[in-house]
Amino acid sequence: MDAQTPQSALPALVAENLPRLVRAIRCLAGHDVEDDRVILADELAGITAMVAEKFTNDKTAEGIQRAFFLTVGCVSLGLDHELAHEGDEAALAFLIEHGAEHAFQAGFRLVRELSALPEDALVGEYDQDPVYLQRRLKELFVDVCSADPSQNWSGYEKYELLHGQRKSVQAIVRAAGWLRRHHWAGPINDPDLNAEGVIAVAIISAIEGGGRIMARSSQKEFERMVKSVRKNKPDFDEGWAALMVQVPAQHQAVLAERIENYRTHCTVIQKVRTRTAMKTLFAEFENYAGSELEADYG
Repeated sequence: MDAQTPQSALPALVAENLPRLVRAIRCLAGHDVEDDRVILADELAGITAMVAEKFTNDKTAEGIQRAFFLTVGCVSLGLDHELAHEGDEAALAFLIEHGAEHAFQAGFRLVRELSALPEDALVGEYDQDPVYLQRRLKELFVDVCSADPSQNWSGYEKYELLHGQRKSVQAIVRAAGWLRRHHWAGPINDPDLNAEGVIAVAIISAIEGGGRIMARSSQKEFERMVKSVRKNKPDFDEGWAALMVQVPAQHQAVLAERIENYRTHCTVIQKVRTRTAMKTLFAEFENYAGSELEADYG
């Protein structure tokens, strides 16, 4: 670095953010109770052994190290959740009073609940397979909780980000599920679900008006709807309002957000009143509806 470089040009120092467990253990230096240190060390050793047995290879040094990193992260995740607005002394007091096992279980519960939330809006029958669910839990546990005690860690922030994303996906899946159960021709019970496709079908079909709930369509039904729209020139906003009034409050936000997006960005809605060929329109409708289309004729 040039000796003449002004101080203001130097990069800002990265703030230290070690795992919460490590920061809490540092506070032990100010405590005189030796038993607390021994008990905490024994607990962490026991947890690490359990994690090694269940989640890593407990017969190798590498497996033990990975298990230790997972223990540090999961206990820290639990502490961050339980003591979100409290300091490191409070975290140490929590460990002494309740035990590291309690903090670990709190962290693991967060990961388990997170793994139960859908990752995306495509839901298949295999998503409920016990083997798949266990593998997904293990992968998420490793992804969120691995924490080198000597390195900065942002596991809780990562958990919160993933939780927010998956709760949003869950809201989409639940809204689509409700639309399926209230499909005008009777409930749709297929195990595979394209939630975005269901919502697209409902919103695009609603422009015809009348408030009929469409959760699945077909080429024949789509062509009928387009001809009706071109002939009767309905007010699209009135059609969407007629759909929304039937939808329970807990699902309205999802549909309202999609309606606003489709109003300006959906090519089917933009072109439905034009002279665009029916074949072209249906091909674009397929892009939105995906697997939520029934095959009837080519």
